[in-house]
Amino acid sequence: MDVWYQCEIPYPFVAQDVLDRAPSVRASLPNRYCDPNVAADLFEECIDEFLLADELGLNVVAIEHHAGINSLLAANPMLVAILARQTRKARILSLGTLVTLRPDPVRIAEEYATADVISRGRLEIGFVKSGGSESASSNVSMIDNGERYWEAIDLISKALTSHDAPFSWEGRHFTHRHVNVWPPCYQRPLPRMWSATGDASTSADVGRRGMVHTLVLRGPEGTRAAFAANRRARAEAGLPPSTTDRFSYAALVAVGETEDEGLRLGDKLLWFLNTSMKSAPQFNKFLAGVAPPQAAPMIYRTKPKADTNAEAQQAASAMKPSVGGALIGMTAERAIAQGILFAGTPDSVYKQIMDLYDFVGGYGHLVMIGRSGFMTHAETEKSLGLFAREVLPRLKEIAAVQAGLDQRWSRGPVRK
Repeated sequence: MDVWYQCEIPYPFVAQDVLDRAPSVRASLPNRYCDPNVAADLFEECIDEFLLADELGLNVVAIEHHAGINSLLAANPMLVAILARQTRKARILSLGTLVTLRPDPVRIAEEYATADVISRGRLEIGFVKSGGSESASSNVSMIDNGERYWEAIDLISKALTSHDAPFSWEGRHFTHRHVNVWPPCYQRPLPRMWSATGDASTSADVGRRGMVHTLVLRGPEGTRAAFAANRRARAEAGLPPSTTDRFSYAALVAVGETEDEGLRLGDKLLWFLNTSMKSAPQFNKFLAGVAPPQAAPMIYRTKPKADTNAEAQQAASAMKPSVGGALIGMTAERAIAQGILFAGTPDSVYKQIMDLYDFVGGYGHLVMIGRSGFMTHAETEKSLGLFAREVLPRLKEIAAVQAGLDQRWSRGPVRK
């Protein structure tokens, strides 16, 4: 199993009374509450943590969000470029430039190709559909968001794999008369591609395309259902089964020398859920195009349908589902039970990771969100170091096997 370090570079230094009064801490919170001097210090610390992850044998992830306290990374290519030049061994996952919000996918292809050349072939390209406050900040409609997502990916893929002559693109959402990317990608035919999604329809598309399918903070039930949709789509299309290295899970991760220290750090990571997710209704559930018409009556329902499989019910009894559950107001103990936080001693964290692995049918990549909220630079480095020394070696022993619930016992070493 490969492990990827991620930090969204949040900005927690806004007074609580301001946050309490604001209808949303994303999109509409005035930027006068962000001190550029403090932001500069945050960037310096967090980039140093990415470089430490590289030294410790982890890969790194650069994300992108807009106009909120949850992240100062509004320009994914800028961080990707820094990591491409400053890291030495880590693979670099861009997860990613928000392709449905950018008007020109060819420009995105040019940015990725350049980063792949600078890093000498260490780039991996991840796509997210985006939406909510992100689309409001970019003045983009959510209508046809899915269509733009796949057409942008197709255009970027063709731009990165075409080497003989310029080509033109006449799509439904994008038109480009002259595509000829210089420099071309370092990797051939092109860097590995990822997609972050949890809905069944897009998960099936990801499966048929053979991309790495990643779930972010979805918990056991949602992840299990999405991975199953992916595997089922491949089977129905007559495609070979995927191995676990085509699946990924992203969670908050905190490691301490003691259980109490790990839980204390984990509680700090939960700032991301408890504080930075406050969003006004017009940016999420009531935004046109967010949900298909047939799903509108389900918007206020939170409990997923029960899995009728007896084995699934038995496994779920020990792991409370988080799909649709309220994430704001989360405690460390509850977040661990819901599979969105792995925290404690190295042994505890390893066991929590593997419990989820078994329940969802296996995954070959763990994206560890290792810093958020008021977690300090020193605390982050200590947690990261403990993880690298005492958890990472055990995860590295887990080889890729055919993904699926029937394959879990062939995954390798007995859990320690």
